[in-house]
Amino acid sequence: MKRIKFDFNNLFSTGLGRNNGVTEREIQEKKGDILKAQAHLRKILSSKQARVSLGLEWANLPFQEKKTIDSIQSLGNKICRKYEHVLFLGIGGSYLGLKAAQDALAPAYYNDFKAQRKKLPRVYFEGNNLDPSTLSAVLKNLNPKKTFVVVISKSGETTETKAAFLVVKNWLKQGTGKLFGRQILAITDPKSGSLRREVDAAQKKDKFSFPSLPLLKGVGGRFSEFNMGLLHLAIIGVQVSDVLNGARQMARECRKKEIFQNPALMYALLMNILYERKGKAIAVLMPFSQALKSTADWYIQLLAESLGKKYGRKIRIAPDGSEVWEADRKAVLNAGRTPISVCGTGDLHSIQQNNIEGENNKTITFIKVENFKQDIRVPKEEDLLGEKLYSKLLSLALEATEWALVREQRLNCTIILPEISPFYWGALLFFFEMACAFEGELLNINAFDQPGVEGYKNYMYYKLGKKGLPLEFAKTIKKFPLIKKKKYII
Repeated sequence: MKRIKFDFNNLFSTGLGRNNGVTEREIQEKKGDILKAQAHLRKILSSKQARVSLGLEWANLPFQEKKTIDSIQSLGNKICRKYEHVLFLGIGGSYLGLKAAQDALAPAYYNDFKAQRKKLPRVYFEGNNLDPSTLSAVLKNLNPKKTFVVVISKSGETTETKAAFLVVKNWLKQGTGKLFGRQILAITDPKSGSLRREVDAAQKKDKFSFPSLPLLKGVGGRFSEFNMGLLHLAIIGVQVSDVLNGARQMARECRKKEIFQNPALMYALLMNILYERKGKAIAVLMPFSQALKSTADWYIQLLAESLGKKYGRKIRIAPDGSEVWEADRKAVLNAGRTPISVCGTGDLHSIQQNNIEGENNKTITFIKVENFKQDIRVPKEEDLLGEKLYSKLLSLALEATEWALVREQRLNCTIILPEISPFYWGALLFFFEMACAFEGELLNINAFDQPGVEGYKNYMYYKLGKKGLPLEFAKTIKKFPLIKKKKYII
């Protein structure tokens, strides 16, 4: 079995200059930090209690039991046999992970052409925004009697998903009758939250209503594709075990102590050096495959929420010897690279101008696919494109893009996939997850919380009159009102 490769030639000072590129001496100077980061993560990952309490249980997801995987695969197959449409409701990782999987692993134009789906149901995503036009269009054009609904929410209180779920439940009830709950599956916290309470109450009345799958503790939304995304994989015809096998192989690669043998560790180290020492604060991810564009969008959330932190991390040791991570209010960092998602070759005709001649504050990560399952040969003509394969033209375009960037001393690197398959896609996601974990260690931040996301949520809850909100939220909102001066609106 081939493996994913990481080509980082174009990140070094050779040909790029010491002001831009990394030197091997700088890598050696970071050796102590790297060993410390590895040892710390290794210690945490070896303890289930530590993984769960600190939010790293996702690292164990590739090693789930076969019976768990088989049961989810079987459930997905059962849904496929009975329904023509499946509507997923979720936001953040509960949307981006599913969309990434569908675009990468299902056939192109999956929903549009019956032959592409091979008798599998059409799959739609909602609950990821508050734009009324998309949800209304979906419900207007689907038959509720032929639609199965999967709602994904840990608490059941996230505004976008909750609003969509309330609308969809009413639509199902009106269209199918009192047993509408049999067409809803909840992926949620197994013990607490409003969605869990609704599931439990429904099942007391009808054991076939509101079946559920657990969102595992210690698995944050952006790291949860190998938890909450497994049912979706089964529904679109993917062997769940293949995805997890790829992630498992990458997990083993990421355990290697030698920097030059550990792709995620090397990626994190190089990006950390370029960010802290060279001022490369913009992270552009550009797959040269349309099927991987949504995977790049998934990475936006992963990097932004994981590394975009105001405060450093303070580690406190609890009486039982476990670690507690707290925000160090004395260490204001405002850290984190800013991710941008684009796609080759289409975006070479837009953002590439800025990449080449704009501010030199970026690292560009390409994703190259070596072999495509389908290819097209241009017809023989008196033209330089005549008889050329699309895949070869795409590869040449990537090579030309690398050359143009290096010529202008612009940093870039390439992640090389043998092909787009469940195995290699699973490995790719785990590579990025572990790279974020390593980079968080090097920055000394908590890469597994997202306190900055809570601000807008709390403001909305306050304005909507939600009960039980801490008094400090109301005080903060009153202290810092949103001011709109008419003269600044033209």
